[in-house]
Amino acid sequence: MSWVSPRWRGWAGVLLSALLLGLYARGGLAWTVGFVALVPWLLAMDGVRTVRGALASGVLMSLAFVAAVFVWFGAAIGAYTGIGAGVGTAVLVVLAPVMQPQIVAFALVRHLAGRRHGPVLRVLAGAAAWVGVEWALPKLLGDTLGHGLQPSATLRQAADLGGAALLTVFLLLVNEAIALAITRRREGVRAFGKPLAAAMAVLVAMAGYGQWRLGTLPAPGPEVPRLKVAMIQASITNYEQLRQEIGAYGVVRKVLDTHYELSWSALRDHGADVLLWSETVYPTTFAHPRSEDGAALDREIQGFVDAAGVPLVFGTYDLDEAGEYNAAAFLEPGRGLLGFYRKATPFPLTEHVPAWLDHAWLRRLLPWTGSWRPGDGVRVMPLRTADGREVNVLPLICLDDTRGRLAIDGARLGAQAIVGMSNDSWFTGYPAGARLHLSTAAFRSIETRLPQVRVTTNGLSAVIDDTGQVLVNTAMGDQAVLTAELAARDPAPTLMVRWGDWVGGAGLALLGVLAMLAVMARFAARAAVRAPALPGRVVLLTPVLRWVVAALRIAAALGLAWLVLDMWLRMGFQVQSIKQLQGFGWGVALPLLAAWALRRWFTAEARIEGRDLVLDQRHQRTAVPLASIAALHAWRLPWPGSGGDLVLASGRRFPHGLAVRDPAALARALADAGAPLAPPEQFAARWATVRASTGGGWLDHAAIKFIAFPLLPALVAFRLHQVITFGGFFGEAYTYGLGAWLLGLGVWWASWALGLMLFAAVLRVCVEVVTALSMPLGESRAIATRRVLAWAMQLAYYVGVPAWLVTRLLAA
Repeated sequence: MSWVSPRWRGWAGVLLSALLLGLYARGGLAWTVGFVALVPWLLAMDGVRTVRGALASGVLMSLAFVAAVFVWFGAAIGAYTGIGAGVGTAVLVVLAPVMQPQIVAFALVRHLAGRRHGPVLRVLAGAAAWVGVEWALPKLLGDTLGHGLQPSATLRQAADLGGAALLTVFLLLVNEAIALAITRRREGVRAFGKPLAAAMAVLVAMAGYGQWRLGTLPAPGPEVPRLKVAMIQASITNYEQLRQEIGAYGVVRKVLDTHYELSWSALRDHGADVLLWSETVYPTTFAHPRSEDGAALDREIQGFVDAAGVPLVFGTYDLDEAGEYNAAAFLEPGRGLLGFYRKATPFPLTEHVPAWLDHAWLRRLLPWTGSWRPGDGVRVMPLRTADGREVNVLPLICLDDTRGRLAIDGARLGAQAIVGMSNDSWFTGYPAGARLHLSTAAFRSIETRLPQVRVTTNGLSAVIDDTGQVLVNTAMGDQAVLTAELAARDPAPTLMVRWGDWVGGAGLALLGVLAMLAVMARFAARAAVRAPALPGRVVLLTPVLRWVVAALRIAAALGLAWLVLDMWLRMGFQVQSIKQLQGFGWGVALPLLAAWALRRWFTAEARIEGRDLVLDQRHQRTAVPLASIAALHAWRLPWPGSGGDLVLASGRRFPHGLAVRDPAALARALADAGAPLAPPEQFAARWATVRASTGGGWLDHAAIKFIAFPLLPALVAFRLHQVITFGGFFGEAYTYGLGAWLLGLGVWWASWALGLMLFAAVLRVCVEVVTALSMPLGESRAIATRRVLAWAMQLAYYVGVPAWLVTRLLAA
């Protein structure tokens, strides 16, 4: 972009990339453009120096992207709603950052990661942000850059590893590598050759995998049962106009008569075993007639199926006490209605309005809004003939085939083929939309290796094999019968079927790791400049007293472990009996209370007075000359906590050990005051320093953590118990007296205290294990790790527990 004036470089990069993406979206041989389409924009963004500039570039690119790639969608919306193509397109472009948020996220994350981590992590973080946002915020049409590779029979095969999202990652990596090579073109062959080699490696890996995968896909043998499915594309789309001309019943009559005629042709001329009609071809509820005419039409359709002698799958409406659904009905000759599949992804604001948004003012503003409800998940239905041949199929209706998880769930349930049904009539004047829908649907076959037959009202109906190849398709607006054979075979599960749609989640996880590293680096920087200070309080313990306190704490830990084991093996992870509370009191709470009392009694105030270390207890005062302190040996075993022994110049140890959170900090403070000793270098001392870097705040105080906080969920649960059992919050007090009410509250509080102490113990074990694993990375990195983990532990404890309780209450 050096040939462009710096003032216009950003605009030029966005414009060129948008034009290239518009060409890429046209399909055909233009799929090759996808590997360079973003390069101009990436080069322009390399010159951005601020977060605000990156944000502006991302927003501008989203606007240009929508204008270049989805202009047909705005025009289609305008035609459908009656607001006009120009207004519809303008609205869509204004909403571009909402419709394509991954572009804005990509620009921001790429900029921030580049400032901190360099070009390699910048590339990975940007790609992770792109697919992560698309995964977390599914787009209306389910589109992603990877769908543009559908025309490449070889490269698209990698989608069975990670879906179209993985292809998007590969496209972004290649674009980034080419852009980096261009920026380094003046630094020599070695400098720009490395990114070009990386781009080539990605392309070779995609092509190599694709060729290998195509060679491993088995063809169904001759012994496998086959069904010939006939797709009926009637091309009747102008329902509203026809309703005004011939009435609602006349429209249904015309649609059914046309489908009967084409279906008889499919049976007579093509030997069809199954008939497939498109979405909402029967525009009323089937098997739930609204009138006698509707009941007669229901009987007529079943009569046609009985006369034809083959199963029929057709689009209609289903109904239950919760509402109405866009559905597919499965009819069998002689058996009647086999069942319905309900569309899981109704189109927002046309077919479905969320309950929180469904108000009279919205329906006045948008009179076309529908009232269908989303279905309750996938179903695998059998297509079977009178001679016993059967294929299990996964029905998907319209937008369902843009959601990879539905096809994956169907494959896991044993589907052997996909049956797609759609009403793409609103794309009649905008075939680009129908082509995008077909390309997106083809990826469901690649990801699951299930063949697919797809019927639409007026195009593009198609037959898709397990490689994602569109073997044949109808044209827009044609009235046609399309036939295909479906074989009853069970493909080996792909990585997508085993792992699900994992790429976007992995991208967000990578961003989480990078964010944690940034937080850890900040904490490490703060830890590096923090000066040690003399602790104000220490605990003076003789060797015998030290082991007594340690034994009490070990006994409490063993008691807690026994409670966990008992819950795991016998009781379940909940407090169910008074004996558990008694065991907790005697085996855990009492030893901890005794250990706390002993430590409290032997606590001393430590301070420097002149050239002495003064240890001031309530019953005695001891002064130790600083000059006589030769060393501080940290306790190898942190029982009953961290601490150390003072070694005097005479070689003898001071009679009392000093229990202190950070022995190394104490040694440095004594050395700063004039004591001739060096900080201890033992692992125990460094471990104590890392552990002392967190805790001590009011949220970690035992009274807050295990007494006050458990009272909050206990009150909620106790109130619910009182209302259910006694009819009111004070019902037990009215019935059995205040003592019984208080005892009940105490039991609930103790139960929650025990449960939360167990939960806190599990969290603490996790923190200690991860901290220990981070020790080889260095003290500052271990401190940063522990601080992040401690923050996460507090979040899980003080926020996670109430959130879990609220979720349980709402679910109930």
